[in-house]
Amino acid sequence: MNQPLESNSGGGPGASPQPGPGASPQPSQSRRIRVALLFGGRSGEHSVSCVTAGSLLQAIDRDRFEPVPVGIGLDGLWTLQPDDPTPLRAQDGRLPQVEAAGPEVLPPDRAGSRQWRIINNTGQVETLEPIDVTFPLFHGPYGEDGTIQGLLDLTDQPYVGSGVLASAIGMDKRYMKCVLEAAGLPVGPYEALDPGQWQRQPEAVAARAARLGYPLFVKPCRAGSSLGISRVDQPSGLAAAIELAQRHDRRVLIEAMIQGREIECAVLESPDGGPPRVAPPSEIVVGSGYQFYDFESKYLDASGADLRCPADLPPGVTERLQDLAGRTFQAIGGEGLSRVDFFYDELAAPGRQVIVNEINTMPGFTPISQYPRMWQVAGLDYTALVSQLIDLALARPTGLR
Repeated sequence: MNQPLESNSGGGPGASPQPGPGASPQPSQSRRIRVALLFGGRSGEHSVSCVTAGSLLQAIDRDRFEPVPVGIGLDGLWTLQPDDPTPLRAQDGRLPQVEAAGPEVLPPDRAGSRQWRIINNTGQVETLEPIDVTFPLFHGPYGEDGTIQGLLDLTDQPYVGSGVLASAIGMDKRYMKCVLEAAGLPVGPYEALDPGQWQRQPEAVAARAARLGYPLFVKPCRAGSSLGISRVDQPSGLAAAIELAQRHDRRVLIEAMIQGREIECAVLESPDGGPPRVAPPSEIVVGSGYQFYDFESKYLDASGADLRCPADLPPGVTERLQDLAGRTFQAIGGEGLSRVDFFYDELAAPGRQVIVNEINTMPGFTPISQYPRMWQVAGLDYTALVSQLIDLALARPTGLR
């Protein structure tokens, strides 16, 4: 699955793929491509999305692209934001939020239109210059889960990343595991709880958890950035862990603890329709004081984890991981980008040494995040990576995906 970085246009890593049949109309070369950066949103990962948007604003190739930042507040209001990455940076351990100070933004209201509008401070509707492509930068529900993708599909807007179904599968860890199992990919033992099941049948749920063995992990089915996840070392901690997970999602997943190293692979769609490209894997080594790679160790504590890229792996394991990452991406129908997370245990039985933990269809995308760092090691820098993702979106047909 590990393919060279060149595109089918004959250029190097930053070259643009040629549009295929039925692809979105290409903007005139006499002006820059206008890219709506959608960020913020209503999920618990709102602030992480803001940091991602600030990173793209700083790194995007402004000779080719004109970014149009559109922030969605925690209340769901869409507003035009300043083209300035400064307010979107984490400062003094605090993460940013969308400030609803700009004019309200209205996306296109009919299929094929590229006309976005704003409501100015006098209440009048004004039109923006046409938007050529949208880059959704959401993490978590109400954005990474297919909801925004569905809205954009309704009006045939080109956008970066996976479509409705792949995004929804990638967000819901229960159904993700079902799809991966059906594709013959190795996943760990788990139990899924439907809404209210713990409240109705606590003894039965506790028995199912006990069959997995302790310690185990309890997590929301549809959340990211390790929100709502608990490590449970004994049965007495199960109730509190389930109740914490239910604050983020009515559906809950209980997973057996898997011993092993945490390895990640960055996947990038091929511009010619061939197998996806997979960068060299990286490894996460969680810092002392943390039981697992949680929200604080990811975003608030610089010493919370040691990110080693490329990972130091035995011969043949890198290729195995890259193959499984590409197959995972294809199994859910992924497009654009994804990060696939694994557990690797060289002492496990043959065939169980590598376990797929999950796939993220919109992984962390700041310059220090694992996804762009893995591509940096592969020779594709952050700015060129952003350019390739936008080019892929412009070359892809709109509508049913």
